[in-house]
Amino acid sequence: MFDNTAHFVSVIAGGLVVTLQATVGGILLATVLSVVAGLAMLSRITVVRVITRTYVEIWRGTSEVVQLFWIYFVLPVLTGFQLLPLWAGIVVLGLNFGAYGAEIVRGAVQSVPREQYEGCVALNFTPWQRMRRVILPQALVEMVPPFNNLFIQLLKGTALLTFITVPEMTHQASVILVPSFTGEVAQIFTITLLFYLVLSIVITLVMRAVERWAAAKVGRTPRKRDVALGKGGGVA
Repeated sequence: MFDNTAHFVSVIAGGLVVTLQATVGGILLATVLSVVAGLAMLSRITVVRVITRTYVEIWRGTSEVVQLFWIYFVLPVLTGFQLLPLWAGIVVLGLNFGAYGAEIVRGAVQSVPREQYEGCVALNFTPWQRMRRVILPQALVEMVPPFNNLFIQLLKGTALLTFITVPEMTHQASVILVPSFTGEVAQIFTITLLFYLVLSIVITLVMRAVERWAAAKVGRTPRKRDVALGKGGGVA
């Protein structure tokens, strides 16, 4: 049994790098789209708000699996351009979670007290100076906890890439399962769960460090429940 366990861990770990690539790529794309779309939804220009809202509602309101199939199978038929499986997965993860993140950014910016805006106007700051020097640093503190949850969801979403044969951890677990070890399905997928749990904890630790840094930049102290890992329900 020990030999089998070592074999299972080795094969599943073989998909770890691909899972990390999909997660990091998806997080980077989702973060950029979140900030751009979140701020665009606050634009005074109606066309910009409508276009951004359309993007957000389409990607939040449709199935992630269908989105993946559409980008990987339908887009090449329409355009003749075929994305590599991993890149198709990263694009879908980024677009999907970027739509959710846009609402986080919008809400965090709107949560900054109105007096801060008025103070910026009194100091004759340009709109860019207001956002960069006053509004976004304060909003960032509010964004980090929900982005922590979002990034963990994105990590778990990488398992969907097995549908387009990306050799990430879930795909590797399935490869082991069929046909040789169908009687050890519990062990195989328990090991896979533990891999995802460890990665989720790593994301949480990084985001808690970012939260403390962001809070210190604006002279705040994060609440204890936001700092202590595991308090109030474990990984966020």
